[in-house]
Amino acid sequence: MVGGGPVRQQAGGFFDGVRCYLRGIGWMARHPRWWLFGLIPALIAFALFAGLLVLLGTNAGEIAAWMTPFADSWGWREAFRTLVGVLLVIVGVALSIVLFTAVSLAIGEPFYEKVSEQVEESLGGPVHHDDTPLLFSILRSIKDSLITLCYVLLFTIPLFVLGFIPVVGQTVVPVIGALVSGYFLTVELTALAMERRGIRRKYRFAVLKANRGMTLGFGTAVFVTFLVPFVAIVAMPCAVAGAAMMVRDRMLVQGPGQPAFQPPPHRL
Repeated sequence: MVGGGPVRQQAGGFFDGVRCYLRGIGWMARHPRWWLFGLIPALIAFALFAGLLVLLGTNAGEIAAWMTPFADSWGWREAFRTLVGVLLVIVGVALSIVLFTAVSLAIGEPFYEKVSEQVEESLGGPVHHDDTPLLFSILRSIKDSLITLCYVLLFTIPLFVLGFIPVVGQTVVPVIGALVSGYFLTVELTALAMERRGIRRKYRFAVLKANRGMTLGFGTAVFVTFLVPFVAIVAMPCAVAGAAMMVRDRMLVQGPGQPAFQPPPHRL
């Protein structure tokens, strides 16, 4: 049980998550007005992170030199620092994708909340409504995103170090990095539909853990899409729509004879 509501135990697999994302793309293709509506906050967030990534890329060499003073006397220090700079950019891209989603949702909460509600309404409702005051909701969303970022860093820093291992660092580590980033993208994207049902952060993690394969499939598909320049803007409303469908149709169930969902009390 999660916050008074049951979690689907026979959860879908990786490709079920991918299909949920494709369903979100299909929904937006049929509702272009809502797709355009959802582009506004994504454009703002993209402009911010594009600028930060350009800044990181142009200064990666200097940052790598500052991080590795111990290599000053090495004959191959330039090659080493080039590798460090490349890894910094890769880590920056991975973090920016997760943060892009979090920031887009934070600054565009009224936009994406409306999109998410429209998706559920088109599926026949009922549409749940969270009566939490808007300011309280935004503060809680920022707090949740910061906590999620801490989790991301717990994985990203070890993966950055492992990236220096020959072969493994260039093959296995990027795959693991995509799965980790995808998982936390799903954490962010499913927050709207779950918050609307009164499911708070620790309960959301329980739902996603019970649906781990689907969570990874959905988030990894979104992550790979977001790697393509400018596609992140176009795909963000689709990801929100797909997440709403996944939460509604696949992750949460009310079995016969079970009590109605009772959300936990509001709190930051």
